Amino acid sequence: MSQLNKEELIQIRRHLHEYPELAMHETATHAFLLKTIQSFNQQYIEIREIPDLPTALLVSVHGSDPKRTVGYRTDIDALPVTEQTGLPFASKNAGVMHACGHDIHMTVALGVLNWFTEHQPKDNMIFFFQPAEESENGGKVAYEMGVFEGKWRPDEFYGLHDNPNLPAGAIGCRMGTLFAGTTEVNVDLIGKSGHAAYPQKANDMVVAAAEFIGQVQTIVSRSVDPIEGGVITFGKLDAGTIRNVIAGKARIEGTIRGLTQKMIEHIVDRLKMVANGVATSYGAEVNIHFNQGGYLPVENNDELTKRFIEFAKQDPETEFVETEPAMTGEDFGYLLSKIPGTMFWLGVDDTSQLHSATLNPKESSIPKGVNSIIRFLEYRMNH
Repeated sequence: MSQLNKEELIQIRRHLHEYPELAMHETATHAFLLKTIQSFNQQYIEIREIPDLPTALLVSVHGSDPKRTVGYRTDIDALPVTEQTGLPFASKNAGVMHACGHDIHMTVALGVLNWFTEHQPKDNMIFFFQPAEESENGGKVAYEMGVFEGKWRPDEFYGLHDNPNLPAGAIGCRMGTLFAGTTEVNVDLIGKSGHAAYPQKANDMVVAAAEFIGQVQTIVSRSVDPIEGGVITFGKLDAGTIRNVIAGKARIEGTIRGLTQKMIEHIVDRLKMVANGVATSYGAEVNIHFNQGGYLPVENNDELTKRFIEFAKQDPETEFVETEPAMTGEDFGYLLSKIPGTMFWLGVDDTSQLHSATLNPKESSIPKGVNSIIRFLEYRMNH
């Protein structure tokens, strides 16, 4: 098979878009990726399936004069979103959609891989088609399984995420943190229920929860450097069963975001202090649970990212945009905490945002992204 052209790349993207699958259930996606890669020139490549992570896929490309192993990662899962784009190739899997653009990510990765099967790279390369980015932390799962050991361990790792706020095909990046880290938090307040007419005989956890939520707002505004930033959002409060019974329990569920792991840990510590203070004030019991499966910040390696940005700025065919950090999360942060690398944006120019039921990335971004990444990787392997 010769190099994929624009029309073939778009056909691949549309097929992937029609058949989205949720985290750890990407069986048809895996089969399609495998079949597509098997149609490429096999002279330089080795395909590895992982029995304990059956929807993942690794592909090694053997270099002509390797000095290092360069990794490229794409995610492959979709979201539980009912698509509302009205596109002729809209999702055929009810209630599931590539609303975060992972169909674009996969197509670009296939385009880049296809090029290097036809034009042997100087260095060795590893392509990682990763399941479960949206949930279940697929990158971390793969790493802890030992997937990247021996010849399968990259010396440096690259990956992209589509960005509807950038022009189609533009490359965006920054030094330092690209995506925030995330930690999920559940707080249970336990008091005593009772009749609404006799509040003195009960211990009202609706009032305690309201006090807690109010005090939490001061953590970011008064305990966090405004230059560094942080986010605490409580999106769910569950308390009580009926209007005339005082609630003896309240559960509050939320998320913490920070641009560094140190900031997240600082916010966590302050949150514990506030929760314990409210519990003492109201004579309540408090239980706090932090989800350790939260995502680490995506912190780009200084040396590799400086080289990436310098290339993108001087490359006449790449439109480069220096971007601000995003408070959204991405599980590539875990891999970058273990292997140095760079994550960057690919502009897809859409009025709808990521995770929206109407997200409709511009397909012209695909060949532009493929070509920009190929040029960078070839440059990298010669420097």
